Amino acid sequence: MSKPTVFLARSLPEAALNHVSQFCHLRIWDESKPLTREALAHELADVDGAMLTGIGADAELVKHASKLKVISTATVGYDGFDVAGLAEQNIYVTNTPYVLDETVADLLFGLILSGARRIAPLHEQVKAGNWTKQTTAQSLYGQDVYNQTLGIVGMGRIGEKIVHRAKEGFGMKILYHNRSSRPEIEKKYGAKKLELHELLEQADVVVVMVPLTEATKHLIGKEELSKMKETAILVNGARGAVIDEAALIEALKQKTIFGAALDVFEIEPLPPGHPLLELDNVTLTPHIGSATAATREAMALRAAENLVAGALGQKPRDALS
Repeated sequence: MSKPTVFLARSLPEAALNHVSQFCHLRIWDESKPLTREALAHELADVDGAMLTGIGADAELVKHASKLKVISTATVGYDGFDVAGLAEQNIYVTNTPYVLDETVADLLFGLILSGARRIAPLHEQVKAGNWTKQTTAQSLYGQDVYNQTLGIVGMGRIGEKIVHRAKEGFGMKILYHNRSSRPEIEKKYGAKKLELHELLEQADVVVVMVPLTEATKHLIGKEELSKMKETAILVNGARGAVIDEAALIEALKQKTIFGAALDVFEIEPLPPGHPLLELDNVTLTPHIGSATAATREAMALRAAENLVAGALGQKPRDALS
């Protein structure tokens, strides 16, 4: 039996490449050239599987890909993929859940601390030589984290990891807003489920961890921001469009909330001159939730395993439909 052929939009770490090449013929895009939608459609036309990390796909894109059985992505998020439309053409879409949970939770708690204690802005102040004997103590003040109230919007796996760090390490009170109740979280951590407006009114730190859907786009907007405490921190580790960025910028400028810490944005990378770059009450990181070598390698291997399974005609472990 001949090996199936798969297309990789970018190369992979050695262990993942080795796994794929053991079972499949590989075709890897030359990353020095832009992969246009037209070129991608051409590449998919005669392969059994594809890995498209960072690139979306829909039914129209694959209408001539008669052999295609699986599209794998080495990410948790899959909002760029029309999962239902691709399933109608008998194409699996797979992601990489679980692998990155602890790593992302580490970063999110780092963002909580930086947002509250202004670590990133004050770091820049020191580097710029603006910490002098004339600097007032009050100008360096931040907000406490220990024993404060954490509100998680979207209590999934990563939300639970953040809660563990908050409760066990910082003695925080836990509130959450979620489509469904999480009684095991309530029992283990004393968490309380609230409506969104109640959580925003009560939390000292609000962490947004919902997936991006039509229902969650701009879930946090002007009205929601107005309900938050003036001393509150807003942290986003989900998708940029879950927060109305223009409304957040206005709230930060007017100091109706204390600060924000963001790993995701409506436009990525942030363009030069973006208003967020001018503010001194934000921490900004370049979408690095899972960005450690060990985690990215583990995600690539998991994505490779999904790709191989689908290309061989099996249902992948992480099939989304």
